[in-house]
Amino acid sequence: MLATVDLATNFLDEFEHWQVKYQRAKPAKKVFFAGIIGFGCDIGHRKLAQISKQIDEGDLDNTVNWYFSLQNVQDANDRILRMMDRMNLPNIYRQDSDVLHTSSDGQKFEVAVDSLNANYSFKYLGKDKGVSVVTFIDMRDFMWHSTVISSAEKEAAYVIDGLMHNDVIKSDIHSTDTHGYSEVISGATHLLHFGFAPRIKGLGRQQLYAFKSRRHYQEQGHVLLPKHYIREALIENQWDEVLRFIATIRLKITTASQLFKRLNSYSRQHPLYRALKEFGKIPKTLFILKYCDDLQLRQAIEKQLNKGEGSNKFSKAVSFGHSHEFIQGEKEDQEIAETCRRLIKNAIVCWNYLYLSRLLAEEKNEERRTALLEAIRNGSMAAWRHFNMHGEFDFSDERMVDSMGLTPPKNPGLK
Repeated sequence: MLATVDLATNFLDEFEHWQVKYQRAKPAKKVFFAGIIGFGCDIGHRKLAQISKQIDEGDLDNTVNWYFSLQNVQDANDRILRMMDRMNLPNIYRQDSDVLHTSSDGQKFEVAVDSLNANYSFKYLGKDKGVSVVTFIDMRDFMWHSTVISSAEKEAAYVIDGLMHNDVIKSDIHSTDTHGYSEVISGATHLLHFGFAPRIKGLGRQQLYAFKSRRHYQEQGHVLLPKHYIREALIENQWDEVLRFIATIRLKITTASQLFKRLNSYSRQHPLYRALKEFGKIPKTLFILKYCDDLQLRQAIEKQLNKGEGSNKFSKAVSFGHSHEFIQGEKEDQEIAETCRRLIKNAIVCWNYLYLSRLLAEEKNEERRTALLEAIRNGSMAAWRHFNMHGEFDFSDERMVDSMGLTPPKNPGLK
């Protein structure tokens, strides 16, 4: 599967040597595939080399040390995403051709070694330490960003990081569960021109805010009435700082999560943080009113968040080695392992799109073709049951080919 997707996308070209000036001949493709599997499946490269006859442990270790940087693996993911973005079939999942709905969700993983990035989360990990992997996915099952954070951190601060990170996937509406929501994030996403549509727990207990009195809206016949005023002075006094804060994020001078950590480090709430929070109450109130009134919006949010849950199950299926635990202690190594896991998942999704695109192109019966399109529309591309995750790791030249004939120029699915 990896060899087939590489033939279609050439994602291995993104794996460049750290020292370009003194680099030697690039290792064989099978060594890179072994490195991706060793990281992504949490098997470990030493063990993978021991159970694979065609992989030399020294070559694999050298390749991982000199070619597997976080940027390289992220660029390889983006190469696959660009390929899928040019295909026609993924657009079958769009309800509106101009709107791309995305979501993010966190998943807890234990860490098998000592790690400064790991922390306790009694609800999910009991007495063990672990990390939280935040994965971003769109309505076409493209997994376009992921990050590894401490299990004690809240996911909300990293939502904007994912939205700003990727140049391939441009989100129009982004959904999270309650862990990814806060009024500050609501205000910041609005100013960054991202639609923010979270699923908030206990929505009926949320406060509504307005610029005028409750009686004013009651006289107009509104059913849902505000209980509190927007404190305009807090926003006006810090408006220039708010714009500077948003511009810093937009220009990618630093990440939003780092800025929010700095604001939260003060013993008392920073005036800028209070202004962002106060401003965020405006889009939050508007969203709650729309959420209560729009059935299609509620269904779209639930459907998109279900894709995130499916992505978490996908991660568990791929990460079968070492009892679903990270075997890396350093945060950057954990990020590389997670990005390799996401690379495997994106490669499987890409293979599925290539295979089904060929089936549709070869189907001449219009009735059967319509039935196949409907089945695809009601299904998910994040499917892996037809892949044997626990089979023999055979890196022979006979296996490093496109056995299904899915790659260009035979591939009919590109625009």
